[in-house]
Amino acid sequence: MNVLFFGALIVYFTAMALQFAAMVFKKEKLGKVAWVLFLLALAAHTAYLVVRGLRAHRIPLSNQFEFSAAFAWGVALLLVILRTRMKAEWLSVIAMPMTFLILSYAALQPKEITDLMPALRSGWFAFHIGSAVISYSAFIVSGCVGLRYILLQKKAREADALKLEQMDYLSYRLVALGVLMLTVTILSGAIWAEQAWSAFWTWDPKEVWALITWIIYVVYLHLRLRGRRRGSAMAWYVVIAVPVVLFTFAGVNTLMSGLHSYG
Repeated sequence: MNVLFFGALIVYFTAMALQFAAMVFKKEKLGKVAWVLFLLALAAHTAYLVVRGLRAHRIPLSNQFEFSAAFAWGVALLLVILRTRMKAEWLSVIAMPMTFLILSYAALQPKEITDLMPALRSGWFAFHIGSAVISYSAFIVSGCVGLRYILLQKKAREADALKLEQMDYLSYRLVALGVLMLTVTILSGAIWAEQAWSAFWTWDPKEVWALITWIIYVVYLHLRLRGRRRGSAMAWYVVIAVPVVLFTFAGVNTLMSGLHSYG
């Protein structure tokens, strides 16, 4: 298992470095090699999660290490989907480093396989935490798209106008997906909490920050749909919102104690 995990981490790093070199030196072949390596790393990453799940006899999402590994996997998978379906090669230079950094954070966490806490032994387990993985991944990738938009806009020519418009719309769609899945996360968590702790809402730090994250991105959708905001302002919005997602993901568990504290 360690070979799969650290092998994936090393190959992700190599792919990231080659992708950056391809952008700097404008070498298309380097970019293709980087993409092949990234796919190999994702395959090893996927195999690791499957093997861990089989050994644990459950879905590997029960602690900070497992959630982080799944979070990195979700970002990588979204990149593959967007590159395959929308030809978004431009996204790789930012999304690849995010995948590597999140998985590097996972590498710093305790990796022991432990039994589920009694409160986690529920049919809501995979549904609640799985939707959170999808939500966070969508928000992170939307931030990557926003950053790429900002960088491209600084040196944009008329020929780039269509690409900028596509980036803007893609970021919006990712935020919409993230809000939908975070809504599912919060609602399913409330139902699960009532069953486990006899209360739908306990003002636990994780619950509060999940709600803060949800509000921030709902405001984005409101500005986009009702305020008809577009372009660089909204790109900056999704970039600035990323630290809030990361704090909800890691900062709350590190700095605050509560019902959702897990190691």
